[in-house]
Amino acid sequence: MTASASRVTDILGIAHPIIQAPMAGGTTTPALVAAVAEAGGLGSIGAGYLSPAAVTEAIAETRARTARPFAVNLFIPQPFTADAARIDRANGHLDAFRAELGLSRPDTPARYAPDFEDQFEAVIEAGVPVFSFTFGALDAARIQRLQAAGTCVVGTATTVVEARHLEATGVDMIVAQGAEAGGHRGTFLGDAADGLVGTMALVPQVVDAVSVPVIASGGIMDGRGMAAARILGAEAVQMGSAFLACDESGAKPAHKQAVLVAGDTPTAVTRAFSGKPARGLRNRFIDTLGPFEHELPDYPVQNAWTKDIRATAGARDRPEFMSLWAGQAAGMARAESAGALVARLAADLEAHWTRR
Repeated sequence: MTASASRVTDILGIAHPIIQAPMAGGTTTPALVAAVAEAGGLGSIGAGYLSPAAVTEAIAETRARTARPFAVNLFIPQPFTADAARIDRANGHLDAFRAELGLSRPDTPARYAPDFEDQFEAVIEAGVPVFSFTFGALDAARIQRLQAAGTCVVGTATTVVEARHLEATGVDMIVAQGAEAGGHRGTFLGDAADGLVGTMALVPQVVDAVSVPVIASGGIMDGRGMAAARILGAEAVQMGSAFLACDESGAKPAHKQAVLVAGDTPTAVTRAFSGKPARGLRNRFIDTLGPFEHELPDYPVQNAWTKDIRATAGARDRPEFMSLWAGQAAGMARAESAGALVARLAADLEAHWTRR
């Protein structure tokens, strides 16, 4: 049996057990998603921040580029409080960054996040091949609606307890998100610290706990990591940092460069940018707000109030103020096309698989 043969590749109709992670915020362009799909992997649209109309547009543009399967990912909304005192304290810190960038404090956002119900209906109407989600558990009724339309449903777990919960709701597959993964943590049951389980420890425990296929995520950048995940029982891998510097990636130039030269630059799990724990390359923004993280507003409130700083910093190549989401092995990323990356990963996986 080859390393590419698994329930995941069979169910999804893809050639390689490689899933490009759904990095929201503009990184996962239709060009990137389609290029991964055309190369035999599963590309994913990170649609968590998109308006319903933009979700529809992204799906249509991706379909115009490829007839192969791809995924759309949304954030499951969680209760939050827009505490005025916390917002004011946070803005007191943020105003110092704004002053350095020549910005004024923006008006209070009309809303803190897109409407999930409308986003979800846009996905249903489009009839996508794969729907994945994170930050919570999708209810069984919505899962059944998706499956009735022929959509494969994939949830995200950071602990065995979460994996069992997701399986009980009826998902078709589970992404086991290890602590090494870049970007936002998907923990939704228990404290965020409880979800910081390393990939090598998490994957075999989840595989043993559930019957649905498990997808390994976190710190996997090449065939060695992919083969290790497969040996541990994962039937595919999901990779984000590996795709960040690809030609088709929509990541800002400063973000791509920071990843390519990361080397020994440490990453940190921080609430500074969004109010939700997320892993990224350490910079001045993270270090400055670190001592005040416990005072920051909830997600998505903090995320909305830092948007002006992040957008301006990205446009001006000021990485010290950007959310440079990246996993612990991001320094292994290369600048290449997504198609070349998938081909290289697939060949590397098979080479290590035959030598195991």
